[in-house]
Amino acid sequence: MTETKSAADHNKAPPSEDGSKPGADISFPYDRMTVEQFRRRFPRARWSDARKAWFVPGRTASRRIGQWLAEIEAEADAHADAKGRDAFAFDPIDSPYLELGKADFRIRTPYSKTVVDELHEVPSSRWDGDLRIWHVPFRSYEELRRRWPDIEAAACRNEPEERRRRVEERKGTEQDMRSKLRAAERKRHRYPFQSDDLPPIGRPVVTAYGIVVFTEISGELVDPDDVADFYPRVTEDHVWGYWRVPTLEELVRTWPAKTLPVENAEWWLPTIEELRPARRTATSREARKYAKTP
Repeated sequence: MTETKSAADHNKAPPSEDGSKPGADISFPYDRMTVEQFRRRFPRARWSDARKAWFVPGRTASRRIGQWLAEIEAEADAHADAKGRDAFAFDPIDSPYLELGKADFRIRTPYSKTVVDELHEVPSSRWDGDLRIWHVPFRSYEELRRRWPDIEAAACRNEPEERRRRVEERKGTEQDMRSKLRAAERKRHRYPFQSDDLPPIGRPVVTAYGIVVFTEISGELVDPDDVADFYPRVTEDHVWGYWRVPTLEELVRTWPAKTLPVENAEWWLPTIEELRPARRTATSREARKYAKTP
């Protein structure tokens, strides 16, 4: 006998093959130990060659199967957590940013977009807004270990003392002046476009500033001499568009583009790879906004 479907694939079945009993079907990849566990739990179950599934008789069969599957999944998670904790004991991460909790790893770092992006990629990680820490289950240790060098390096770069040191080093330099000018330009919330290639109004698009929503194309011509440092490819044919940050609802409603942008495009429709981090950022931004609301 061979079962091929997922262990979670069970359904209320029609009456059993003789047409007399209610029950439910369940099928799962064949594994001798799993079959033995299943037979001990459901001694009245019978294999159906016609449906390629086990038939469990009884009006509560579906509920009992669901409970058994939940227990099997919990056992698998517990086993994986034990393996992850053993892996940590054998080859630990020694870092002031990581703490070993009773049930998981706890990670606390200065804010860094790189840290957030990396931890989002670790399976089953979650942010605890009350404690302001990340929880990572023991079973995700291998992936956490693989990403830790980038996480720790980004956390170190964003320590307050390190950030102040970099600011002091840049003060008065040409780099500092250019950085301030770029920040001032960004605060104007404007962007140059060729007059024959304008973005849609009110729809999230991607520019050098990330995903934004344009609210107006003014028709005002851009003076290349004034903004060449910020927009090197700008010409006298460019006009100004004015943008704002998209809302979470707009980002969720946006259907991802299936094709990549053309080379040197000034704007393009976002792909799913660009929408995912933007949605996470918007979620965090709205959570902070609501937290400040009395």
